[in-house]
Amino acid sequence: MKFPISLLALAATAQAHFRQTKNYQDDHGVTDVNSADLRCFQMKGSAGSATVAAGSTIGFVADQGVTHPGPVQFYMARVPSGKDLATWDGSGNVWFKVAYLGHTMTAKGVDWPTYTPTILKNVSFKIPTSLPAGDYLVRVESIALHQAQQPGGAQFYLACAQVKVTGDGTGTPGPLVTFPGAYKVSDSGLTLPVYPVPTSYTPPGPAVWTG
Repeated sequence: MKFPISLLALAATAQAHFRQTKNYQDDHGVTDVNSADLRCFQMKGSAGSATVAAGSTIGFVADQGVTHPGPVQFYMARVPSGKDLATWDGSGNVWFKVAYLGHTMTAKGVDWPTYTPTILKNVSFKIPTSLPAGDYLVRVESIALHQAQQPGGAQFYLACAQVKVTGDGTGTPGPLVTFPGAYKVSDSGLTLPVYPVPTSYTPPGPAVWTG
């Protein structure tokens, strides 16, 4: 599985706003939480961007369904003053989580909305209304936990898009984290034991900023 094919609600801009990922010719993910690839898995940049309004819903379409158990999360990072959206690498303590698609605990363990009962290709989220206008990277990640019975088995499938956010928001996004750095291999949200059956789950990373 890999992201993206298109940005939902922004199809008219085609793929000009996406940064091409290193798995564009195959479906391998990132397995090292300390790798810079955990930021955008970027192979090639993009000169384009998509304009979106704070408070609107946007998302990604994968090349195939999310065929593994695990969480789907969205992060954003504002391009620092003096940096260019097309070339900024997303480094620094700049990323904040804007959405987590959730999960449901059952007698059999954890159910994921992208995997059970229907495997999804489209994932989306609402940009917080109070997000200040500016240039941002939007990062989507699907964390595959089917081989993560022990620490170190998680696989990350991710991509970044370039957007210009409009609006009059005055919020202060946070907590801010870095990639790499936001996750540790020992994080409980990066393992999914088969036995005993899990009775709870906490996704890795900071709390979601809702504005």
